[in-house]
Amino acid sequence: MMRGPASWAVAVRKPDMEIAVEAHPLPGHPDRHKWLKWPFFRGVYVLVESLTIGMRALKMSGRYQLEEDFEEPPDKTLGWSMAFAFVLITAIMVVVPALISKVGGRRFGIESDLLQNLVEGAIRISFFLGYIFLISLIPDIRRVFQYHGAEHKTIYAYENGDPLEPEIVDTYTTLHVRCGTNFLFIVMFLTIIGHFIGDLLLQGQPIAPKIAARILMIPLLAGSSYEVIRAAGKNEKSVIFRTASLPGLALQKITTRPPSHDQIEVAIKAMEAVIAREAISEPVINTTEAADLRSAPAGADLLNPEPGTAGATPIT
Repeated sequence: MMRGPASWAVAVRKPDMEIAVEAHPLPGHPDRHKWLKWPFFRGVYVLVESLTIGMRALKMSGRYQLEEDFEEPPDKTLGWSMAFAFVLITAIMVVVPALISKVGGRRFGIESDLLQNLVEGAIRISFFLGYIFLISLIPDIRRVFQYHGAEHKTIYAYENGDPLEPEIVDTYTTLHVRCGTNFLFIVMFLTIIGHFIGDLLLQGQPIAPKIAARILMIPLLAGSSYEVIRAAGKNEKSVIFRTASLPGLALQKITTRPPSHDQIEVAIKAMEAVIAREAISEPVINTTEAADLRSAPAGADLLNPEPGTAGATPIT
């Protein structure tokens, strides 16, 4: 899956080894909806948009893989699935670490809100890394990570102006500084700070309001993380950007794997579909702003408007 300033595309290797490709416009566009340029709002929007597009891409993939046997789930079912996933992730990544750090901290004599939040952050990161490591042991997920690596290699080749041919694309690394995993680590870091401030404001209150505040803070933290990466991404050679990218690059050693040339061919088809779609899309008045608003989760990476340009900011 690839996406550009105004469109996105999915390429799927069918059972007969042919490659099916679909390209679509993005649901929102910064020149049609001015509020998409507002700080914090744009970060929350692209997060929701990425999840929505990801679910649509899964439906397309299932349709091409199973063909006649595939019954496409209705949008309502996918909506409920996303809602359930959000509740589950919130419980595991927000509620459980907070309960462990607060209840356990008091039992072990840790009364400082700062120390409790550091413990909570460490638990949250451990949960996340443990989850990524465990699913990486599943053969099908390893194949997904190979396609993730193929996307990164293809994007690098395009950004450097090289021909999109498997032999040339394969010479690039699978690690990309604008992968959505960088966004996840910024979120986790800002979460520690945000939760600490929230605990100070709710000092003396029971644990239930503090957990509620953590849940309500999710959109604000997502929007803030987007703004941090967006600002740092204006100069990808800056020390700030490179430092912020280090944890995500380290994690990509798990979430990306060296792809085969067949997998790279699929990534190239998705890239070419986005390039073709962008050529017929509505003109982008402010190309820099449009590039900054682009986003992608791991497995759905970014495309710069021109080879060698910078400024795209990932989110996941």
